Amino acid sequence: MTTTNAPTDSRALVLGADGFLWSNQAEPHGARRRAILEAHPEVKDLYGPCRRTKYVCTLLVVAQLTLAYAVKDAPWWLVVIVAYAVGGFLSQWLLLGNHEISHNLAFQKPLHNRLFGLFINLPIGIPIVAAFREYHLMHHTHQGVDGVDTDVPSRFEARWVRGPVLKGLWLAGQGLAYGLRPLLVMPLKPNRWLVVNFILQLSFDVLVYWAWGEKALAYLPISALLTMGFHPMAGHYLSEHYVVAPPQETYSYYGPLNALAFNVGYHNEHHDFPYVAGSRLPELKRLAPEFYDTLVSHRSWTSMLLRYVTSPELTTTSRVKRHVRSEA
Repeated sequence: MTTTNAPTDSRALVLGADGFLWSNQAEPHGARRRAILEAHPEVKDLYGPCRRTKYVCTLLVVAQLTLAYAVKDAPWWLVVIVAYAVGGFLSQWLLLGNHEISHNLAFQKPLHNRLFGLFINLPIGIPIVAAFREYHLMHHTHQGVDGVDTDVPSRFEARWVRGPVLKGLWLAGQGLAYGLRPLLVMPLKPNRWLVVNFILQLSFDVLVYWAWGEKALAYLPISALLTMGFHPMAGHYLSEHYVVAPPQETYSYYGPLNALAFNVGYHNEHHDFPYVAGSRLPELKRLAPEFYDTLVSHRSWTSMLLRYVTSPELTTTSRVKRHVRSEA
């Protein structure tokens, strides 16, 4: 469900032959950022990292590894249940900690953020932090740009993911789609951070397998993949940019799950000011209510999952694409 407030964005969208919604204008966040700063220059006081982030992430690493050890001798069915019911929340929280770190919001120095990102990647079980940083920053600077923003589903997904059954299957495997799509659409050239991330993660996984066994190791990526499928936390992947009230293309969620997500639900606020830490995004909204209270927002991430699967109007192509790059 969404709020009934009408969006203030007046830009037109055109339905393309590929089924996507096309815009001939730049993404809306640069213009709104400038307008907010003109009206509320005090917003600049919110810029910068949050010192609590590194402590929260460290506790999450400890908690997830403790659970991995706890299930090392458990039956497989219990491993999967714990991975979904507990590990899924912890894993998604860590993934969104990685999101904060990609914007240098845990430490002042970018190098420290990168190194810490390698550390909090370990309980995910899959080397993602280095690649995510590059792809995610492109998502911000070139939101919706065809062939650049890999957050937008591919033409293959648009062609084949249709109807409630296939949409449900796609949603169940959304973690694989998000992991493989960038590699196919716009593969990155190898660099030292990608190599270090891969070698360090592989070494850690081998160590976990040697010390605790296959179930402890499997628990880690299972948690990460399950939390991106039919899981309450996974609703944010759909709610952020799937168009439910055109022409608005980014949507916020202000519900309680933000407490386990570094406030990523404040997504319009985040895209407007990506260098404001998640802990300060509610304050940003409070400072500039005239810019945010008129936008459509989601009340529930879980209902967004159900709506995606069951609604014929909401499809894999319910995303905005453009050829025009960012204004800022």
